[in-house]
Amino acid sequence: MPVTESIPARDALRRGPWALSMGWHDLLFLHWPVPVAELAPAIPAPLELEEHDGCAWLGVVPFRMSGVRPCCLPPLGSLSRFPELNLRTYVRHGGHGGVFFFSLDAHQKLAVRTARATFGLPYFDARMHCRAAGDGIDYASERTHGGVPAARFRARYRPTGPVEPARPGSLEHFLTERYSLFVVDSRGRARRGDILHEPWPLQPAEVELEVCDMTRLAGVTLPPIEPHVRFARELHVRAWLPRLSVGD
Repeated sequence: MPVTESIPARDALRRGPWALSMGWHDLLFLHWPVPVAELAPAIPAPLELEEHDGCAWLGVVPFRMSGVRPCCLPPLGSLSRFPELNLRTYVRHGGHGGVFFFSLDAHQKLAVRTARATFGLPYFDARMHCRAAGDGIDYASERTHGGVPAARFRARYRPTGPVEPARPGSLEHFLTERYSLFVVDSRGRARRGDILHEPWPLQPAEVELEVCDMTRLAGVTLPPIEPHVRFARELHVRAWLPRLSVGD
């Protein structure tokens, strides 16, 4: 599915040439409701935590990437294909909503260092696999990055129904239809990086979650309830480098 270049609602987000093009595959959205008071201390100023149905939401998102390439360059073979796993929540700044990442683990050392240097994101080295298993996915990750808390994830998951695009106002829309990410730089300034893609081709899904201890970087314990689960088979994305976030 190619990236569409004429999505009026998102055109205003894009300024200057895009930095990266990539494909995201076999992605699982796992989300848990978390009390706002429990998660808010982990959000750096000047970002503000967003909520839906009176709760903040903490997400664990495993997937694999392909065709990762900078603008004007071709993909670089095996350097352009690797699993990734992120821990995230949702914030606002300057009248604009987006994703805040507590961590992003990846099975590609060069990608980890490049993303840390250019996007300012908390990427970490990990030993990972993402494999087809029947009609589903077997996924495992173990962080190997020095100087940060260990983190493990192991799950099997599969879609269980047809594609159902998220309705505006729904929880699925709040959790997934996000076209910006936020970072806070060393001077305490919010920076916003925008992305462009088609709406998520979400499907209902089921998951067997064997281990998930990703949340210690957020200082949060996952509630003992089943997560909200959605699956997406494939999406193609373009990303812009973060710039200073100001009122829109």
